[in-house]
Amino acid sequence: MTRDDRPYITCRELLDFLHLYLEDELPADRRHEFDRHLAVCPPCVQYIREYRDTVRLGKAAYADLEGPPAADTPEELVRAILSARSSG
Repeated sequence: MTRDDRPYITCRELLDFLHLYLEDELPADRRHEFDRHLAVCPPCVQYIREYRDTVRLGKAAYADLEGPPAADTPEELVRAILSARSSG
């Protein structure tokens, strides 16, 4: 049995190790399993895209606390940050 004959990892398994995958800290064989799953699972591809966008926007929101938010920062995120600041 080759490694490509094994069953695909599940969406749950992908999520359990998502951080390691995105930080490129998975062993090569495990990363291959992730890549195989992503090749056949559009919802997980979309989830990862949205996860990366969320992290990027979150970092951008705090890059310059006194300046205006980045132009592509969602208004809901700006309101949530301002609300958290005022209650803290």
